Amino acid sequence: MELRIALAGNPNSGKTTLFNSLTGSNQFVGNWPGVTVEKKEGKLKKHSGVILTDLPGIYSLSPYTLEEVVARNYLIGERPDAVLNIVDGTNLERNLYLTTQLTELGIPVVIAVNMMDVVRRNGDKINFSELSRELGCRVVEISALKGEGVMEAAQAAIDAAKSAKTLPRHTFSGVVEHALAHIEEAAVHHMPAEQQRWYAVKIFERDEKVLEQLQLKPDLLSHIEQDIRAAEEECDDDAESIITNERYGYIASLMESCYRKKKAGMLTTSDKIDRVVTNRWAALPIFAAVMFVVYFLSVSTVGAWATDWANDGVFGDGWHLFGIGSAAYEEAAEAYVEPGAIKDAFEAAAEAAELDPAEAKELTATAYLYDDDGNVEKEIPVTYSSYLAASEAEEPDPADYGVWVPGIPVLLGNWLESIRCADWLQGLLLDGIVAGVGAVLGFVPQMLVLFLLLAFLESCGYMARIAFVMDRIFRKFGLSGKSFIPMLIGTGCGVPGIMASRTIENERDRRMTIMTTTFIPCGAKLPIIALIAGALFQGAWWVAPSAYFVGIAAIILSGVMLKKTRMFAGEPAPFVMELPAYHWPTAGNLLHSMWERGWSFIKKAGTIILLATILVWFASNFGWADGSFGMVEMNDSILAAIGSAICVIFVPLGWGNWQGAVATITGLIAKENVVGTFGVLFGGFDEVAENGWQIWNNMQAVFTPLAAYSFLVFNLLCAPCFAAMGAIKREMNNGKWTAFAIAYQCGFAYAAALIVYQLGMLFTGGGNVAGSIAALVLVALMVFLLVRPYQEPNVLRTKIRT
Repeated sequence: MELRIALAGNPNSGKTTLFNSLTGSNQFVGNWPGVTVEKKEGKLKKHSGVILTDLPGIYSLSPYTLEEVVARNYLIGERPDAVLNIVDGTNLERNLYLTTQLTELGIPVVIAVNMMDVVRRNGDKINFSELSRELGCRVVEISALKGEGVMEAAQAAIDAAKSAKTLPRHTFSGVVEHALAHIEEAAVHHMPAEQQRWYAVKIFERDEKVLEQLQLKPDLLSHIEQDIRAAEEECDDDAESIITNERYGYIASLMESCYRKKKAGMLTTSDKIDRVVTNRWAALPIFAAVMFVVYFLSVSTVGAWATDWANDGVFGDGWHLFGIGSAAYEEAAEAYVEPGAIKDAFEAAAEAAELDPAEAKELTATAYLYDDDGNVEKEIPVTYSSYLAASEAEEPDPADYGVWVPGIPVLLGNWLESIRCADWLQGLLLDGIVAGVGAVLGFVPQMLVLFLLLAFLESCGYMARIAFVMDRIFRKFGLSGKSFIPMLIGTGCGVPGIMASRTIENERDRRMTIMTTTFIPCGAKLPIIALIAGALFQGAWWVAPSAYFVGIAAIILSGVMLKKTRMFAGEPAPFVMELPAYHWPTAGNLLHSMWERGWSFIKKAGTIILLATILVWFASNFGWADGSFGMVEMNDSILAAIGSAICVIFVPLGWGNWQGAVATITGLIAKENVVGTFGVLFGGFDEVAENGWQIWNNMQAVFTPLAAYSFLVFNLLCAPCFAAMGAIKREMNNGKWTAFAIAYQCGFAYAAALIVYQLGMLFTGGGNVAGSIAALVLVALMVFLLVRPYQEPNVLRTKIRT
């Protein structure tokens, strides 16, 4: 018989870490029926008949957030065979509040006190036998992070599930118990005995969802209300507060008898660290430095080295195995730079003059040598005799230096040639699929490094501090720190970031958060950032961090401007969040988190992006010429026609070319498509004139650095991918609000990109009057919207809901 065990606990209690440890790779991820909150289930390792369900992190079983509703609906409706309640041993008193409610459900409960390694290190003592006796259920000590006691806790839950159900042990004060007894007898006596207690407590608290479920008759409700009011008068408090106080009174007695704190009044290590990283003046500079290091490592150093290997090796010509022979080859290639440039220059000039190089004895040309930054370092006059001399120098073959492993395009190209594949099919496979999908997959190493570093910041507890720090900043602008939580989640993917906004109770703040969450660069936008940094800025270190802070600036500016409109006016929602103790995450958990996010990206490259690159290749190679449809030059293709029709919109932004316009449109399907589209349109990423500096010279022909940065800003801030738009539609639950959100994102992105380009041109001496005036007007309008007085909320206008 299959056993179902639910994992329940507070946020940051280590519940998900325990779930991952117990299930390993046997996990199934989906959504709870009817809602978009993520549902995780998995089979317990070495127990094929045991299913674990990871419930959302909650503080209580009250119906105030969607997570709480989802968790309690599962516990009450599905009634699992046992509940494994994960409790943070360093915050035992607060965590036991949920425990007191779980034990009232009539479901066997096993309590796993987590983070016991930290408790022992602090010198604190917990009397587990006494705690177990008082709570009436088994209590085990674990350290989910280190894997200590996790299987013992799972086995205890299995044993509890197989045993008879037990009733709760703790009781409230006499007046409350008297009222609960009356409610049980009058309203829920027909229910199973183990469920009566929980329903009675909820009726006493006047829980709307429970009363709606039970459909009690009016005369019965009136009778029960008399008992509740009598208890309220005697306790001089409302019913819900009475139960809350009773629970904490019971928990206080537990703490007094079961818990001994050694270092009472002394600062913990986490407290000492927080004095620095959450300091009023140091917090933001530290945050900026941390994010700089994260993006520097993932884009400019470690990630860049791995991505260069992927782009130039796996999806390029190939690589030397373990680097053996690469130094000797580079030395030989350096010696060939000058003759190679001479040979290429003369042959290009001969082709332009429609001459055979062997017969162009009177022809002259100029060869250019470039430095590491792509600037012309030397000009070499070329004659027929110097061309002949250069032709005698043989280009070094990398296979002659060490063990050379050919790249995928080379292997595939050779195979297609050997089977005499049709030219159009070779073009589709090499110039379409491999160039497009390979261009995206080439950035996977950078993304994995970024995901690893972000997972470390989340797991060690620093990201929770950032939310606390940003609340202090956001509140000065009329925003809530709760808005920053979805944005932190959005650094991985915008869809769960948008979904996380439902934890914000204030409807106006929630809608504003949904509109601005995708301004933060998600994982799918990282390849765009890396592409622009590498292609137009020679891998400059500042491009990636600046993109992150452009997103934060856009959120703050948007928040202030929107908050001063009647639609979004009002006090920001209060922000209460637990700051977990700092701890070193395990390598397994970090790698698991990194791989989950990375694999999601790779799967998208194998589905959506694959289809998109095929369509882009087809549209960029086919069109109408001489009255018939067939393969044409790219500039005469269907894609060029479409791009040329819409690119005029982007002329003020500096990239009024059809390639940029098309890449932006395909980016709405999936942001990674921007890179895939460029990979197809610009023919992959090859060495330029064999001169050794690795840049995408075809992109430089249509983008200036300033225009490229404008392109980056627009694509970071404009409407997100279709999946994220769908999430916006679900969360807004209103077509007008969805349209307004997408229109605002596109409009703000256009304004920001225009200001960047036009003012950039103005300061570099190449601006035009109309563009500069438009940019200055937009800046003035933004300043006005930022400094104008707050508006009173218009209740009628904010109720645009279905």
